[in-house]
Amino acid sequence: MLFNTPQYILFLPFVVFIYYCLPKKVRYIWLLVSSYYFYMQWNPLYVILLFSCTFLTYLCGRILEILRNRETAVGENTEENLKYNYVSRNQKVCFVICILLNLGILGFFKYVQFGISLLNSLLSCFHINGIGWNHDILLPVGISFYTLQALGYLIDVYRGDIYAEKNFLRYALFVSFFPQLVAGPIERSKNLLMQLHTPQSFSYENLRKGALLVLYGLLLKMVIADRAAIIVDTVYGDSARYPGFYIVVATVFFAIQIYCDFYGYSTIARGSALIMGIRLMDNFNAPYYARSVKEFWRRWHISLSGWFRDYLYIPLGGNRKGKMRKCVNLLIVFAISGLWHGASLAFVVWGLLNGIYQVLENMAVEGKQWILKDRQRWWTNTEKVDGYTENRFSRKLFQTIGTFVLVSFAWIFFRAGGLREALRIISNLFGSNNWFILFDGSLYKLGVARNYMNVLLGAILLLFTVDYHKYHGRDVADAVLRQGYCFRLICVIALVLTILLYGCYGELYDIQQFIYFQF
Repeated sequence: MLFNTPQYILFLPFVVFIYYCLPKKVRYIWLLVSSYYFYMQWNPLYVILLFSCTFLTYLCGRILEILRNRETAVGENTEENLKYNYVSRNQKVCFVICILLNLGILGFFKYVQFGISLLNSLLSCFHINGIGWNHDILLPVGISFYTLQALGYLIDVYRGDIYAEKNFLRYALFVSFFPQLVAGPIERSKNLLMQLHTPQSFSYENLRKGALLVLYGLLLKMVIADRAAIIVDTVYGDSARYPGFYIVVATVFFAIQIYCDFYGYSTIARGSALIMGIRLMDNFNAPYYARSVKEFWRRWHISLSGWFRDYLYIPLGGNRKGKMRKCVNLLIVFAISGLWHGASLAFVVWGLLNGIYQVLENMAVEGKQWILKDRQRWWTNTEKVDGYTENRFSRKLFQTIGTFVLVSFAWIFFRAGGLREALRIISNLFGSNNWFILFDGSLYKLGVARNYMNVLLGAILLLFTVDYHKYHGRDVADAVLRQGYCFRLICVIALVLTILLYGCYGELYDIQQFIYFQF
């Protein structure tokens, strides 16, 4: 069941109505049933995988807590051991087995074909027959997201940062909560699990803001992302026919498409949950206003970036073991992040490219600090001069545009059908200097008529206006809801009409699933 379908528009109000009609202490059971029904709309059999992941991590969490309590009772957790967060051998074995089982399930469905393909390519270099594999494995929707969420909970229990949930049904809801089940945000147990323990009463304010977020998310998905996808698919589907600046334009539109597609999903998820009094984290914070790639990744897919930082980068040593180790850790994390997004070398290259950007940025910052330290010997007012330089509009604009260009170039590897295709597109990108297509009307022949193109550009302008305020810490949704009734009504009507008149839907339209569903 997709968010941008009539089925969901009927499903959500029905679930919310029953939810508030039930006593608070049993509401989580209704949400659990609704979430499993929601997930089964794709493939009922894959609910077995969701249940298996849930059961394994729940059982392991309970065992870890029982072992910890038992060892405390017999005195193994002395004051010195507790000081260093002592973990017994039994706990480590249980934890490692559960991690390997869950990663094994994820790896089988997501990477077995990719691994066999790589192995066969390697064997062919030595003229050895490869492994025959003619089975197509359908990737279960959302498996990467709910697996990471469940493993995050398990790691928190292992570290002693949170208690092990005793109520299996409530924990199952934490893993399968339908608004964020298939594409995040990847919630932490300290946030979502705690809220599930204390259901909120109906709030008109939550209903207003939640509904506004749902409408805005649908606008991002149906008016911007799906319309931009037509241009992107046209050019990337035949890059030889559309070289040079066609690819530049299509790449910029893909940067907008993937942002609005994923941001739209996250916004609808936040709005749907908020109507029920549950606050999910904001997964995006105006990333295209970032002034460096490092800042971009602090603002893009925040839940995933935070997950890799806390559960992979820091355990690897983070930046605590020297500059060289820090660079290696960054590259490892981004390579794994790329592989998490897709079983393809193109995704690995995309991840490594973003990691290399950050390594080079760190080197540039360190070089600048060394230069400033040397200048201190000659100028006593260096801090004031440099502070003024840093805040210049021209400098900020240059950094923002530069960051967007670097990120957009990396998106080519993300969008292309594979590494060879990505390299072919890059070759065609530099193969023609047809800048004149930006002004002669050629762009209107890429599948989007002039009137729809104008609406698309207007909606993108609205997006960047809202993001500008968000970048500076202002919530536009709250600002709208503080206005008078007539103004609020006009905004809602404008959103609804724009979606109905200019959104991509209908019998002649192939409903586009959200891009991140494939991960």
